[in-house]
Amino acid sequence: MSRQPGVPPFAVIPGAQVDHVLSGNEKQVLKLVEEVYRLHGAEQTVNPPSYFLRFPDRPSSRIIALPASVGGERATDGLKWISSFPENVAAGIPRASAVLILNDHDTGYPFACLESSIISASRTAASAALAADKLSRGERPRRVGFIGTGLIARYIHTYLVRTGWNFDEVGIFDLSEEHARGFAGYLGGLDADADPAVVHSSAQELIEASDLVILATVAGTPHIHDPAWFAHNPLVLNVSLRDLAPEILLAATNVVDDVEHCLKADTSPHLAEQLTGNRDFIAGTLYDVLEGRVELPDDRPLVFSPFGLGVLDIALGRYIHDQLRAEGALSVVDGFFHELSRYGRSGS
Repeated sequence: MSRQPGVPPFAVIPGAQVDHVLSGNEKQVLKLVEEVYRLHGAEQTVNPPSYFLRFPDRPSSRIIALPASVGGERATDGLKWISSFPENVAAGIPRASAVLILNDHDTGYPFACLESSIISASRTAASAALAADKLSRGERPRRVGFIGTGLIARYIHTYLVRTGWNFDEVGIFDLSEEHARGFAGYLGGLDADADPAVVHSSAQELIEASDLVILATVAGTPHIHDPAWFAHNPLVLNVSLRDLAPEILLAATNVVDDVEHCLKADTSPHLAEQLTGNRDFIAGTLYDVLEGRVELPDDRPLVFSPFGLGVLDIALGRYIHDQLRAEGALSVVDGFFHELSRYGRSGS
């Protein structure tokens, strides 16, 4: 039986509460992300194209709107509003900032606004960790390499480790030597007994030394062009989407999160489509892999390219909201919706 529609209370959930719910619950988040991929594959979601707000006076910056709707037991609609301002890094603040709005399924009323840079990083990392697990051919890779050492790289490493991955070696490459060594220092501080991270002098050196390559940069165009670097057939998590030249994808097995979303906006898969005029190089989606529909040969590189689905953010935001509500920890803004009478208030 559906509940009686009514105006829901409106809550504001800051980053500290988001982190409180998510940190330490990486396995549960990974499970939730897999559930949402299955809902999406079963067409129980609505995930329109992302909308990009760009600025003539700030060409490297953008703000993206990702509307989405998730079905299932906790059906929720909403909008992720995330900005990417790369120049922030030089100023000592994170590149990305975001909020997430959740809307009630029955009334459409917004019922929560959440700080969402942590949600975005967590769903990206959980998606990457899920793909790494499901796409590993045989034993899990033991040599991992990170190209790009920002927040996303840190979260991916966290999700891998906290969902059971162990590495013999962690390689690092970043165009900024300072950032590379900072990331190495961070990793070294996590476990005093762990082998030290290896800072590589080039992307080629890192790729050739890694069985699991994680691309987490802010590159706008391909900077990795030689398929020979991947002759050892590694698993590549193409998280930042634009690092790889199309020739590399055409020599690999390619899995994406969503074909229509991923093949646009000059991503590496989109460039491969433009070069060939077809999508034959796409083996399938991660949902296809979960359903056992895709063969994963081990005689070529395997590349996972996730565009990033807004439905993941919505589902994770709803999970956070419900956990805090169960704890009695929601900060509700009383009277947020003021005009609730069709004909106004008597005597006003």
